[in-house]
Amino acid sequence: MHALRRLPEIDLDGPWDFQLLDAPDMPIADAWKTVDVPSLWTMHEDRDRPHYTNVVMPFDEIPPHVPSHNPTGVYRRTVEFSPPPDRRVILHVGAAEGLLQVYVNGRPAGMSSDSHLAAEFDVTDLLHDETSTFELRLSKWSAATYLEDQDQWWQAGLSRSVFLYSVPLIRLADLDVVADWDPATALGSLRVTVATEGLAGLDDTGWQVRIETLGQSSTAPVAARIPPQTPPVLPQDRSTRHQPLIPPDTMDLLSETAAGMALPPDKRATGDAIRNHLRPAQRPGTATFALNGLDVPPWTAETPHLEDLLVQLVSPAGEVADETRTRIGYRRVRIEGRDLLVNGRRILIQGVNRHDVDPRTGRVLSPETMLAELSLLKRFNVNAVRTSHYPNDPVFLDLCDEIGFYVVDEADIEGHAFLTTLPADPRYLPEFVERVSRMVLRDRNHPSVIIWSLGNETGYGPGHDAAAAWIRAADPTRPLHYEGAITIDWHTGHAATDIVCPMYPSFASIEAYAADPRGDRPLIMCEYAYSQGNSTGGLAYYWALIETLPGLQGGFIWQFKDHALDPDGDGAYRYGGDFGDQPNDGVTVLNGLVFPDLTPKPALYEARGLFSPVRVSATAEEVRSGAFTLRNRQTFSDISGYTMELRVETDSRPHDPVTIPTPDLAPGSETAVDIPASLREQLADGSALALTVTIRTRYSTMWAQAGTEVAIEQVRLPRAPKPLTSSPHHVAGVPSDGVLTHPLLRRAPRLSLWRALTDNDGSFPLDNRFVRTGFFELIPADVQMDKTEGMVVVTTRYKTAFGDEVVHRRTITALDDADWVLHETVELPEVEETLRVGMEFELGEGFDRVRWTGLGPWENYPDRCASALLGTWESSIDGLAVPYILPQENGTRGAVTALELSGPAGKVRTRHAGPLHMNVSRFSVAELEAAAHWWELPRNATTIVHLDVAHRGVGTGALGPDTRPWHRLSCRHYDWEWRLTIER
Repeated sequence: MHALRRLPEIDLDGPWDFQLLDAPDMPIADAWKTVDVPSLWTMHEDRDRPHYTNVVMPFDEIPPHVPSHNPTGVYRRTVEFSPPPDRRVILHVGAAEGLLQVYVNGRPAGMSSDSHLAAEFDVTDLLHDETSTFELRLSKWSAATYLEDQDQWWQAGLSRSVFLYSVPLIRLADLDVVADWDPATALGSLRVTVATEGLAGLDDTGWQVRIETLGQSSTAPVAARIPPQTPPVLPQDRSTRHQPLIPPDTMDLLSETAAGMALPPDKRATGDAIRNHLRPAQRPGTATFALNGLDVPPWTAETPHLEDLLVQLVSPAGEVADETRTRIGYRRVRIEGRDLLVNGRRILIQGVNRHDVDPRTGRVLSPETMLAELSLLKRFNVNAVRTSHYPNDPVFLDLCDEIGFYVVDEADIEGHAFLTTLPADPRYLPEFVERVSRMVLRDRNHPSVIIWSLGNETGYGPGHDAAAAWIRAADPTRPLHYEGAITIDWHTGHAATDIVCPMYPSFASIEAYAADPRGDRPLIMCEYAYSQGNSTGGLAYYWALIETLPGLQGGFIWQFKDHALDPDGDGAYRYGGDFGDQPNDGVTVLNGLVFPDLTPKPALYEARGLFSPVRVSATAEEVRSGAFTLRNRQTFSDISGYTMELRVETDSRPHDPVTIPTPDLAPGSETAVDIPASLREQLADGSALALTVTIRTRYSTMWAQAGTEVAIEQVRLPRAPKPLTSSPHHVAGVPSDGVLTHPLLRRAPRLSLWRALTDNDGSFPLDNRFVRTGFFELIPADVQMDKTEGMVVVTTRYKTAFGDEVVHRRTITALDDADWVLHETVELPEVEETLRVGMEFELGEGFDRVRWTGLGPWENYPDRCASALLGTWESSIDGLAVPYILPQENGTRGAVTALELSGPAGKVRTRHAGPLHMNVSRFSVAELEAAAHWWELPRNATTIVHLDVAHRGVGTGALGPDTRPWHRLSCRHYDWEWRLTIER
């Protein structure tokens, strides 16, 4: 493995002959089909479909044994190609999912078993003069499969590009760049080591390497071979008196110098000379460069400044025999105490975990897709990526260098099913070290890579320590990361990790670490805020701790993208088990912040606000007085790259925005910002809800056009409760039986205590907590009515599914025939907690629009609303739904004081004495719970409305902390009032 980037001379992407065998030893038939490379056969071959497991292996074997049924793909292609004279021809296979064996013209060229790094083969001696046939045999399972047990689909095929290139006999072999930047002097330094092929054995090479960067050129000789170091031969001739060859007691000096003994100056000089002679010399066949005092801007994720570096191998005749170009960034990564520093400053990791996944092509990704993913993340203020759980395509790292991301580069090691045995199994020790070292050798010149990871969920053992030791010697410029080393004790594992990097820690645990004097490393969560389904509750609480407590520096949300597959392109996303794959882990593969097509989920908007480059703070009084405080959350950049808009939200509509000058604000500092007089007048109006500050990009970049919205900050104003009515009562409007009726009401408002269970609600850690309440079924057992002038009091006693009693008392005040004020009280039985308390009613057909005053515009819940915005919003009813692939509770908006539904059928309005949670949907709770996929839901034209006085947070309880106690519903008594008005 090497860090050089060679361009294709013969591009082998495109059509190949292909056939799928049931085992690698089966004979190859004459029946070939055509497939495109790169591609995964599991995405198009019915005989071997995608298989999803999280922990367990997809077959019942133990390491290193391989199942007898071992699908093997045979790729064959004949290429018209004449090998150039005096050059070597290299076959580059970008990535092969499985055990790869390469044959050229029927003769073996080599094999590879690392599925996510390139394999290269010197095929020169196997080629024919004009045409050659290449055959790539790929067996799905091998002994190495046990180290690739990542939480993802099991796939097979050629997932990255295949091509041929040629190189001269004497050539560049590798490039090691250390581009350092000293924050004390604000100057850079460059260390370049260039390895060559074909020169290491020469006594006098006469060859040179030339580098060009920053407008200057430097030349260094290629080191010759080092002659064997042997002791001098003592003369045997006794006919003359010979002079001493070495000082007396020389053999003692080495140990005495190493022991630090006090020695006379002459002996000390001799001892130092001996030690220097024993130090590693420059490796033969290499050239080294050291440039200091370079006036160059540093690289950071906020300011991703890159410089070109040209490296040329020059022959004794002065001819350029070989060359390579790369882009480098000057930056320094250090850990000091409990702080991870980049260029001397403490950064915050606002990261996500990312897999290679595409719904149509599996793990085959185009550069355009990678750019689209990173551009989306950048627009949502994510600044870091963990390449879970294998090295990504080098093109991906190129984009991270250019766009600006901090990367944890992770080795292709996960032995989750056998994590207690594999790291100590000596048969796998070479594989551990090789997978880690090859990653480092390939990626060490990327400035975006600031941390090396030894892999994921493979326990901890000698294999990790050996790999860590190799990295510490080969690249001391970056810290190491491995969660398995600290899983049992956060204060151990120093040999394998420089970072305390737990998975899904509780809030209390990271608070305890911040307060513990034993804490000697930064805590950066390698996985947290588990986002399966309607989830990611509590992210704001995590960040309240991260931004206020020492030693906490952020983490990587699990994860970026849903892994659902759609190989047919029909929009019917599929998860574990949908391909007949057994065993499987079902929907555990659906835990992204975005859907498979990169549509952001509401949770990503929550993260965008928390990760905003600026923060606005003020009290309502300060805003009405004409100012707010603006803080720059960035570490390295001022805010001149952004524009700012202000607008005032009201209970009827938002006012027109006003652009204000962006203040000069250094990173980490804050300033007072004056509010224009016109906005102050609007804020003084009693209908004002909030001051909204919108942050947009000032300039166009490769990840966003100028004017792209990247954050919205708000200062909310207190809302005085408004009386629901001052109208006289109309007794005629009181329903005689206490049941509200109207032609537009398909079902009258009724008590609701149940939501379609989210993935977290129904997860194992919550242990059927909500099912045990029995609230999924409410059966009226007794109804009593007391009618007085202008109002009716209806008391309904329900029996739950398990026989407990729920008492609902409603006081109905009629304002007109279709205009009621409803006062609700609910008494719950002694249960641990519930999911919602509120009303549900259904409207007939003919409604398509919704308008509300409250939090929006995207879905929000009590523990995931820090970035939601207070205002008056409009949407189609269908647009309110969030199509989680496994249907579940979705689409709720909180703090709603007014709601209007409209369409050809008429209008339905509600007003609330206090803020309620609103949910307007085409689907009932029962329909959501009955469907296994969103695309299986019925096409309904009616509208179901929930108005809840209390609604539970969503948490991350399937893997991580549940919602905070203050977002749980453990009260037994609830009381609220609302008004329902219907107009035809």
